Amino acid sequence: MNPMITADRGLSLALEADGQAGAPICLAVARLGSVRAAAGMFTLWVQLRGRSWIESKEGKFRLRAGDWIAFDRDSRPTVQADRNGLCIGVGLDGAGLQALAELTDSVLYPGRSQLGRADLLIALRLWRNAARAGDAAGARPMLLHLAAMQGEFAQQEQRCPGRSRSRRRQVFGRMQRARLYLEGNSDRVVRVAELAQLTNFSSWYVSKTFQSLYEESPQALSARLRLERAADLLRDTSMMIGEVAAASGFDNCCSFARAFRSRFGVSASHYREEAGLSPDSAKSGGMQRKAVAFTRS
Repeated sequence: MNPMITADRGLSLALEADGQAGAPICLAVARLGSVRAAAGMFTLWVQLRGRSWIESKEGKFRLRAGDWIAFDRDSRPTVQADRNGLCIGVGLDGAGLQALAELTDSVLYPGRSQLGRADLLIALRLWRNAARAGDAAGARPMLLHLAAMQGEFAQQEQRCPGRSRSRRRQVFGRMQRARLYLEGNSDRVVRVAELAQLTNFSSWYVSKTFQSLYEESPQALSARLRLERAADLLRDTSMMIGEVAAASGFDNCCSFARAFRSRFGVSASHYREEAGLSPDSAKSGGMQRKAVAFTRS
């Protein structure tokens, strides 16, 4: 596989492993291009401008400028940029992850967060240098930066159950994946049994460990994410409130109305008015519905 893979101007690529173990792959998706990661490849993506949409085993995600997201080796995410989007990434196989662990005494985990402008510029510069170098040595500064981006995870990792560090890392990685699954399925109610199947832990162990790590149960986080999704739809689209409720996993408008008011302190219609978008305010409502169709499907 080449040290740099670019999908631009509508080009769609599906990556496959080629046996060059340990060599990081620099990835870029721009202007309606799309890339599907290879099997066995851990990927971390950083959105530089515009937006991108991602489908993976953990669900569906939307990235805005400044967001980053990382996926486990069997996730095989497909990243699609919008017409103004630019998303860069790096792919690592098992040998590459092991080399990183030896270099930094840390590991990369699934998850997502955000970067400030200064850190974005640093990530872009290091990514370009790694792409030009085309070898593991040239990618080292970029890998160190990626590990530093996940510094907050190291503190949470220490709170995981397990007698050894490797066990704690294993547990934390699976919990991070469960959390990412909840974020990727914010359009519906997620059962703890699904998280148990994803992590290969019991439902009881998932619930207990998740609560201990994140100070929030899986059910509570799922409910919060669904309401935050509803708020985004109310603010960014002209969907009717009933449509927003359905797209956020609520069975009926009454339960949605109660939950939304409890969370935000105002009704959904009042929230929309304060955001400056009424149901009839956007003549481009049809276009906006198409824009959110990805997250509703």
